[in-house]
Amino acid sequence: MMKYKFIPIQNIEVFYREAGERKNPTIVLLHGYPSSSHMFREVMPILAEKYHVIAPDYPGFGYTEAPNMDEFEYSFDNLASVVDEWLQALEVDRYFLVVQDYGAPIGFRIASTHPEKVQGLIIQNGNAYTDGLTDAWASIRDYWRDKTTENAAVLRQLCTPDFIKHMYINGVCETKKLSPDAWTLDSSFLSDETRVKIQIELFYDYHSNVEKYSQWHEYFKKHQPPALVIWGINDMFFSQKGAECYQNDLEDIEYNFYDTGHFALEEYGADMSAKILRFADRVTQANLAD
Repeated sequence: MMKYKFIPIQNIEVFYREAGERKNPTIVLLHGYPSSSHMFREVMPILAEKYHVIAPDYPGFGYTEAPNMDEFEYSFDNLASVVDEWLQALEVDRYFLVVQDYGAPIGFRIASTHPEKVQGLIIQNGNAYTDGLTDAWASIRDYWRDKTTENAAVLRQLCTPDFIKHMYINGVCETKKLSPDAWTLDSSFLSDETRVKIQIELFYDYHSNVEKYSQWHEYFKKHQPPALVIWGINDMFFSQKGAECYQNDLEDIEYNFYDTGHFALEEYGADMSAKILRFADRVTQANLAD
């Protein structure tokens, strides 16, 4: 049974979804932009049949509070800090990490800080290589180079209902498989001006993720977490080449590519869930045998 909870972390009411028995191994699911833990609504019940599954909304996303920008600095370092403290508050000290989009830089910060806690990585269109950044990043790169109100105004288009819907349907083979609830909910949260400003600030801070890529590569090489890559190859932001780069640094890695877009779970959630379960079962059994 799915449970919906709040917990105070750094004076912020953090919302999260939880399912499955706590006695089972834990799978942590970290969402991307402009989504929330809602993106895992269909896969969590499947995974919860064998695992303890938890998924938070970050500050400024979903049902978690969005403090004013003068009260909380919206950076990926700080989002990762909140998620890390959330895991500690829930007393979760071993887990698999499922990361998508923004979930990757948040998850990789946590994993590289606590490598002993990570049993494995499940990477769904979450980038860690410059080769993976497509031309769709051009306006964001402009903002990195010149943080002006004019460049910020361009990025506001990325927060509009039309663009959010486009993110979901771009590259998808069968749009009839997609629930409009996903982009409608995301758009409703971004109808708030404060949250739009928060997202523009995070667009700017994304350069800090690119700057950390080499650090994460060293984490991969040194600690060699088992990894499952499940990737929509028509992603407008993160290319298949970026996905393939993980094999440069990771030895135990499985690939599954899908003919779909950025939010691959929306079209292939059931199949991806089966792949995640098979991967997690294999790694868990191997750990028990050691």
